[in-house]
Amino acid sequence: MTPPLDLQRALSELLGDAQLLACELPETELKLWLIDTDNMDRAFTPEETRRILHEPPYWSFCWASGLALARYLAERPQWVQGKRVLDFGAGSGVAGIAALKAGALEVVACDLDPLAIAACRANAALNGVELGYSTDFFAEDDRFDLILVADVLYDRANLPLLDQFLSRGRQALVADSRVKDFQHPLYRRLEMLHALTLPDLAEPWEFREVSLYHAQRD
Repeated sequence: MTPPLDLQRALSELLGDAQLLACELPETELKLWLIDTDNMDRAFTPEETRRILHEPPYWSFCWASGLALARYLAERPQWVQGKRVLDFGAGSGVAGIAALKAGALEVVACDLDPLAIAACRANAALNGVELGYSTDFFAEDDRFDLILVADVLYDRANLPLLDQFLSRGRQALVADSRVKDFQHPLYRRLEMLHALTLPDLAEPWEFREVSLYHAQRD
């Protein structure tokens, strides 16, 4: 299967011989275009390291929290069935695609990065679903039943976003492996989920434990 040319070109500009592969996600019925494992098992040149730090290709990974949230929605489709959903910081689009597969009425993949939007399009096509797309969360109307958020709070400077999710949706499900306790009055931890990032970055075990939080607007 030939990878999308625009995404492959962007990845090649960062890591010359890196390839996008259509990969099946464990314990799901989903596939994503992901960076090949071999390129994560070698030493990067100083120039490659500089390029990656300047423009990290987050969209070419399936991060642990996104995978965990996708599995959660598949097991508990009542969260999304017949609902309008926005996938915030969508990255590869894995959570939004899982929501559509679980019966969501509509899913909008929202990400600032144009390459992430392109990845969401390619991954939606790979899974036979149709997403909507947005690059500006605050330009969206307050019309969503549920906001999905996975692996966005890796930087604690992003924590104020927790106050904003309910400005566009009645409920929010937030999965994160970096921030274990939001200490936010509106968010209640539902459970701990388990997943790993693909391709495997050999992250510490603590980053394979994903906290899942729920908030609901009055």
